[in-house]
Amino acid sequence: MAIAVDLSTVLDKAWQDKDLTEVLAAPVSALKGVSDRDGELLKEAFNIVTVADLANNKYFANAAALVAVAKATGA
Repeated sequence: MAIAVDLSTVLDKAWQDKDLTEVLAAPVSALKGVSDRDGELLKEAFNIVTVADLANNKYFANAAALVAVAKATGA
């Protein structure tokens, strides 16, 4: 099943035409608004190197879950 997604709002221009596998393996600086320096700091603090690392990081996942619960409960 083919799915069309506009990635221009979340990825830097150089990464917008890449397939999902490449995007997930990309450095976090491929995300719009994340600088190379931000990527260095994420690596230093959390050993996050790729977009997939960021998405799978337990601290970021926990924070996202808390926000989802807050939205769902109106908190």
